[in-house]
Amino acid sequence: MKRIFVTLLTLLSVVGASAQWYQPSEENLKTREEFSNDRFGIFIHWGIYSMFAQGEWYLQNAGLDRDEYAKAADGFYPHRFNADEWVSAIKASGAKYICITSRHHDSFSMWDTEASDFNIVDATPFKRDILKELSEACQKQGIALHLYYSHADWSRDDYPQGRTGYWVKGRDRSKTSYESYFNFMNQQITELLTNYGPIRCIWFDGWWDHEEDKTPFDWRFDEQYAMIHKLQPACLVANNHHVTPFEGEDVQIFERDLPGENIHGLSGQEISQLPLETCQTMNGMWGYKIVDQDYKSTETLIRYLVSTAAKGANLLLNVGPQPNGELPAVAVERMKEMGEWLAVNGETVYGTKAGDLKQQVWGCTTRKDDRLFVHIFELDQDVLYLPLECKVTSAKVFADGKPVKFKQVTGGVLLEVGKVADTVDYIVELRTR
Repeated sequence: MKRIFVTLLTLLSVVGASAQWYQPSEENLKTREEFSNDRFGIFIHWGIYSMFAQGEWYLQNAGLDRDEYAKAADGFYPHRFNADEWVSAIKASGAKYICITSRHHDSFSMWDTEASDFNIVDATPFKRDILKELSEACQKQGIALHLYYSHADWSRDDYPQGRTGYWVKGRDRSKTSYESYFNFMNQQITELLTNYGPIRCIWFDGWWDHEEDKTPFDWRFDEQYAMIHKLQPACLVANNHHVTPFEGEDVQIFERDLPGENIHGLSGQEISQLPLETCQTMNGMWGYKIVDQDYKSTETLIRYLVSTAAKGANLLLNVGPQPNGELPAVAVERMKEMGEWLAVNGETVYGTKAGDLKQQVWGCTTRKDDRLFVHIFELDQDVLYLPLECKVTSAKVFADGKPVKFKQVTGGVLLEVGKVADTVDYIVELRTR
């Protein structure tokens, strides 16, 4: 029997005024530290859109009728889904957490929600609660669970029309009511934080749907964030809004770019003092797209992970499961290879902070206390100059402990690395003071 253990309206009345001057709890600060130490997580975009094999934005991009699109749920039967196998494969990648789309912009919910019949238990012949099974598998295998939740909605009548979903057919826009939609969202979030065990982060997306309106749209984040922190004080709030974090948020997200970069036009915002996370795709799309088999190489993915850590951020690397419930074989292979590399070199990534140097042509650096890890990706010379302010007391190859000759010079240090072997990442460990 489905239950919600907290009365939503009572909860909102208690916490509605408490979000001003947000002070994170001790549990929350501890979670932030744990999250930052993890450095690597796997993103999962999965829903009925996988059945069309056209990516997660298919309803909007094709301008479909929402009711015709919804009929796909009647055929959604991911019989090969196995939560334990998913978590095992993700754990083998070296990732420390999973973030899965609980509800994307198409409004389909991947759990047994009371707030809507448009969910995987009530609307599909599968009849199984994906999130419940995944939560249990994560707890069993020691993997933290984060939940993506969309603020934008292309299907519900009560959601105020934003700049996306405009061409989706079949909505009755005369029934728009943000009060109704806000209560719907909060009922669902309450379910997720009450009935699905410890959730380490709620990962929001969709604020940008109203960011260009002439009249500012009040999402009432203060109430929603306070509700989340009341339900689970340790739970982090993250919002993929592409701007500087709002009060009440615990993580700053960058989409498809490292902090401080803006190659894809979704970043460039000021970097805060909050824990940082970059989300990136393993191939080209977030949701499963049958023609998108252009997976990044293992070398590229490892170097991207290291470069993200060098910025003091986590990498949330996306996989789009197939409609039958399996993770794509190529994605599983990439994760396995990343895990093998991390099993040997993870000490230079996990629990590290941003390195002393900005990203260089040759690579980057990560730091852990008095140890500076120099990650060399490409080098066409025998000597590497590092413009460091600290004093280097020793240098060695991380892989085998072989000493590396160095010379302290004005403004930095020279490392005599010799010919760097053909490797994904040639790591030199420096002791500094």
